Amino acid sequence: MSAEGTVGGAGDTYEGGLRRVARVILLDPRERVLLLHGHEPDDPADDWWFTPGGGVEGTETREEAALRELVEETGITDVELGPVLWRRMCSFPFAGRRWDQDEWYYLARTPEVHEEVVPVAAGLTELERRSVAGARWWTCGELTRTHETVYPTRLAELLRTLLDEGPPARPVVLDTEIV
Repeated sequence: MSAEGTVGGAGDTYEGGLRRVARVILLDPRERVLLLHGHEPDDPADDWWFTPGGGVEGTETREEAALRELVEETGITDVELGPVLWRRMCSFPFAGRRWDQDEWYYLARTPEVHEEVVPVAAGLTELERRSVAGARWWTCGELTRTHETVYPTRLAELLRTLLDEGPPARPVVLDTEIV
């Protein structure tokens, strides 16, 4: 069964309960979105694409968590963090346990066109090193046409609306996803 996301932070300390998560919809000047390619740690064939992000640590804000996670997972530091676009609750199995998350998706833009498919991810946790296979920039059209699993599941539609209409006046609450 597919799952989504990976654990953020240095120690992979999630022990259950509702996890507060900040995710990033990172757009480059070509309006491509960066997605990470993840899989179950012991089953690379059980794979999916997902947005950078992870759990809020200690007293940090969600904005701080979004920026920290982006650097840890991609090495990209030159970004302008925008508003919260979407919020969703999700629950999924990953690495032998169930994850229950309250996710906030932030818009971020980088002024650079990153030609490399896989940004440098120097801050991955041990579990992330075992479950993140890389990253790539996706156009909205590529997301619409893909048959691969992408989270959130309506990302192509959501991205198209974002690119056509701009950020919403207030965060859109997405349907709960239970995998």
